[in-house]
Amino acid sequence: MALHSSTRLLDPERLHPHLWRAHQLGGTAHAVMPSGFAVLDAQLPGGGWPCGVLTELLLAQPGVGEVRLLAPMMAGLPPAFQREWPERVSVMLFGPPAMPCTQALQQMGVDVGRLIVVHGREGARGAALRHLLTSSDLLWALEQALRSGQVGVVVAWLPERLAADSLRRLQLAAQAHEGPAFMLRGIGERCRPSPAPLRLALHPGRRPDEVAVQVLKRRGPAGGPALHLALPPVLSAPARRRWSPTAPAPAPATAERLFSRVGVPVEADVMPPAG
Repeated sequence: MALHSSTRLLDPERLHPHLWRAHQLGGTAHAVMPSGFAVLDAQLPGGGWPCGVLTELLLAQPGVGEVRLLAPMMAGLPPAFQREWPERVSVMLFGPPAMPCTQALQQMGVDVGRLIVVHGREGARGAALRHLLTSSDLLWALEQALRSGQVGVVVAWLPERLAADSLRRLQLAAQAHEGPAFMLRGIGERCRPSPAPLRLALHPGRRPDEVAVQVLKRRGPAGGPALHLALPPVLSAPARRRWSPTAPAPAPATAERLFSRVGVPVEADVMPPAG
């Protein structure tokens, strides 16, 4: 009996939440927020999007469904979170590729009155509008927002060729953040090291209004096959008929109406690249 008790005391999860056995999902010392997709939560340590750390989403192409994947979490902040920190229940978007389409976000339950958008020069408007923040200024603003403790959810489209020390600074800043923080980057970054404890790759799904999510890095065993998640439908019937999973980028006629550019709606999760 004594030996049995001693063995239980040596279980890694009893010593520290950041310790786990190789065949188990790691625990977390931070709170988590449900993703809105039960099958995805089952693959995330703690059962949801982690707070107090960075989560990295690597996109096979812009508009693959990243906004709709995060929409349930942005729309469904836990009531306890809202009661305890009512002034901090906001969503900040840093460097989105286009202006958010408020109608689409509202349809998915996001309170756009709590939405704050910070634009950088590398977004869809580009450097033509000189009042927009440079990449270094955008990263500084992002870091300050994470350290402030006054934001509920942070979603950032990071500039290309981001230095490793910048990523480390953001991860350290996220430790002071009591909500989830996401950085969105290109799929080409999957082979480069990252301080983010959770990394997911997003690819087009097998059918319209679907995204394939593959776990690349987590506290626990290696991720299995990609998860195919049904997203809130936003495509019109003609757009669904023209949909193709092999398209190199979302065309304006077939992609999601989630962003608009300078007040003109564009049917895309993000603005498609020029040309």
